[in-house]
Amino acid sequence: MSWFTQTLTSSIGKKLLMALTGIFLISFLVIHATINAMIFYNDNGETFTHWGHFMGTNPIIRTLEIGLVLGFLVHIADGLWLTKTNHDARPVKYAVTKSSANSTWYSRSMGLLGTLILIFLVIHTSHFWIPNRSHQFATGEEINLYQRMLETFQSEWVVLVYVAGCFSLFWHLLHGFKSAFQSLGLNHVKYNGLISFLGVAFSIVIPILFALMPISMYLGWVK
Repeated sequence: MSWFTQTLTSSIGKKLLMALTGIFLISFLVIHATINAMIFYNDNGETFTHWGHFMGTNPIIRTLEIGLVLGFLVHIADGLWLTKTNHDARPVKYAVTKSSANSTWYSRSMGLLGTLILIFLVIHTSHFWIPNRSHQFATGEEINLYQRMLETFQSEWVVLVYVAGCFSLFWHLLHGFKSAFQSLGLNHVKYNGLISFLGVAFSIVIPILFALMPISMYLGWVK
């Protein structure tokens, strides 16, 4: 077994891989939120459709999309492995635990939060990404994603599911953002405060922005 393989399969290597894929997915969230936020121009989806079409047809972006899917799969698989490892390391709980004194509940629940986000991703892709790509393969053209959003978010149950998904994302990012930098060794007294602030801000702004999209369409703020 090579040094690289040994490192990658070790506990430290797994945490490093989790951090790298996490930061990669954080960058995707920024792009995804920026494109989707263009619905707030309230111009019947023209701006959103223009940039959505660019993202959906540009050959470079489409190639990077493969990396994005792989990034999600690796991040999910790695997260499940780390959750199982942590659970196996302490199979019998102490009669009295004081874990809350050393960590937050959401840092101890990353596996659960990640699973909830995974369920949300399955629902989300079944609403938009899968139908759009299937239609592209069949006809060479994209579906009207803006119109599909308007139709999909007329159901209060769908809106509630999306808001719940964003709520889970908030807690996941609140720990994951800072943890990713720590795992990469970017942990210094000079920068910890800034990283912590950026992590909290990002964890609040991105999920709220995503949640406002279905809410705005359901309430008719965006048409």
